[in-house]
Amino acid sequence: MKYLLAAMRPHQWLKNFFIFLPLIFGQKLLDIGLCLRILYVFVGFSLVASAIYLLNDIMDIEQDKLNPEKRNRPIASGKVTISKAAITALVLITAGLIGAFTLNKNCAYVIIIYIILNFLYMKFLKKVMIIDIFCVGAFFYIRILIGGLISGVELSNWIIICGVLLALFLALNKRRHDLGVFDKQGIAFSRYNPQLIDRMISIISSSVVMAYILYATDARTIERFGTNRLIYTVPFVFYGVLRYLYIVDTKRLGGDPARILIGDGKMQLNLALWLVASISVIYFKI
Repeated sequence: MKYLLAAMRPHQWLKNFFIFLPLIFGQKLLDIGLCLRILYVFVGFSLVASAIYLLNDIMDIEQDKLNPEKRNRPIASGKVTISKAAITALVLITAGLIGAFTLNKNCAYVIIIYIILNFLYMKFLKKVMIIDIFCVGAFFYIRILIGGLISGVELSNWIIICGVLLALFLALNKRRHDLGVFDKQGIAFSRYNPQLIDRMISIISSSVVMAYILYATDARTIERFGTNRLIYTVPFVFYGVLRYLYIVDTKRLGGDPARILIGDGKMQLNLALWLVASISVIYFKI
């Protein structure tokens, strides 16, 4: 059972907290009933996401056996059988969709699109250079969209842009990590090269910070929140990006963003301070 749970990668559920962004920046965080609805969807979507991880590991089992890190995953190592993983994935997807349909049909339809897009990604799109990165961005956009549908918040273009850029930033660092792993093993990984990836990371990391600054200083943001003090949260975004790059370069952990957050106390503290500062400004005008 523990190996099956590990194959579901529950630590990756951290990514699904993007669902809560519309709730926070839509000024509805104090609505307890709505928070519970979002939490309900978060759990259902996380079940579907775990099912996707199981199916991905089934489809990539032969490639994972060649990867010095992925070959220890439960399915690639044989600790979880393909049949057990497939049945579990089917149960998780069914449970997640049933939960979504009982709450919001439009949300359920978006989750179905997420599942279909993931199948296309696993089968074809992840082999297409640059498109694979944008697919990851689309997955994060879907999370934000689901949060907006449930909370009834009209999504700010800036929030969407910041969320997608952050997803691209994480995806590129993962590609950079994978490239280093394969190079060390002498395995060809021709779609990218270190120089290209580094230039892409440089562009996207700068874009993440700049997009957030533009959002924080936008006249519509100031009018909506009734304060211009969201600019004070920018240093936390700056530090988070720089700290992440530092960890990726020095500790070679870019392959798993969730584990970086779980394992780095300074990243956790910075995220907590950003949340406190953002909530203080948006809800209490501090």
